Amino acid sequence: MLAGPRMVSFAAGSGIAEDIGTAGARSTEATMTDVKWTIKAREFANCNCSYGCPCQFNGLPTYGNCRAVVGIQIDTGHHGETRLDGLKVAGIFRWPGPIHEGKGEAAVVVDERANAAQRDALLRILSGQDTEPGATIFNVFASTLEKVHEPIFSKIDFDVDIDGRRARLKVPGVIETRGEPILNPVTGKEHRVRIDMVGGFEYTLAEIGRGWSKTSGPLAYELADSYGQFCHVNLSQSGIVA
Repeated sequence: MLAGPRMVSFAAGSGIAEDIGTAGARSTEATMTDVKWTIKAREFANCNCSYGCPCQFNGLPTYGNCRAVVGIQIDTGHHGETRLDGLKVAGIFRWPGPIHEGKGEAAVVVDERANAAQRDALLRILSGQDTEPGATIFNVFASTLEKVHEPIFSKIDFDVDIDGRRARLKVPGVIETRGEPILNPVTGKEHRVRIDMVGGFEYTLAEIGRGWSKTSGPLAYELADSYGQFCHVNLSQSGIVA
């Protein structure tokens, strides 16, 4: 399991990312409440690693650092009494080295259609709160972040076909991403390969492809023809829901 020295939450009310990871501040356990939540969703992620992404196998990132763009379509979900059905979220991440070494930076985008209660619920989930320590990718990633930018509330255009290994993500002025299948360099035919994860904190089965991303705003960079991951996500405060 990845571990880091800090926990950062995304504050929706003040418009400022609240750092709760300094010495003597609240821990993950202290910020967790007894609120139960679940999300059943579809995800596309594009990072700067090679197609295999060594990070999926507890290896070091291909180029020594990590850049990643993620889009999520929530099909059904709730946080306590707050329904999250049909909402979308996206994220831009950057780490100067391997993720588990921390010092990461993130910008989170929340569907502009979300009302105040839904925004708060999504930001709590995405920042790893109301979650058992280490149980979800949100909680693990949050523990490695040193800086989180102000949440962005925007229109999110996101379409993903997991079996077809195709995706499109657009947040106006912030993210443009597309995902495609890997092509055989000799025949040009689509190559299909999957990762079957046992005991993970994000997915159980992911279709692997490739992606291109261009981000702007607080975290600006470009990714080209690099690792793409298409998967179903079924999570709760306790981890993957079987």
